[in-house]
Amino acid sequence: MSIFTKIINREIPAEIIFENDVLIVIRDINPKAKVHLLIIPKKEIYTINDLGQEDTKLIAEMFFTAQKVAKNMGVSEWYKLNFNVWEKWGQEVMHIHMHLLSDI
Repeated sequence: MSIFTKIINREIPAEIIFENDVLIVIRDINPKAKVHLLIIPKKEIYTINDLGQEDTKLIAEMFFTAQKVAKNMGVSEWYKLNFNVWEKWGQEVMHIHMHLLSDI
């Protein structure tokens, strides 16, 4: 079970920005920008390489949620979205998640 699943299950505290049936958005505890959020599916998927066709709507929901959250946070004019894949490329938690970063 990943640390994100523990956050989703409320076993570990986190600052929750948004939540629905399939996703949770939290503040990164080690921010790399003024706004650094993590958009995390509630379904535990190890890496991007483990996505299946059945996850198409989930991934779309992640991007639409990023758009909505960026607007709500007042950073919709400039933000970056990022996925890291595998530890070598910065994936610290083996549960897919998308970073939303902005310095506005």
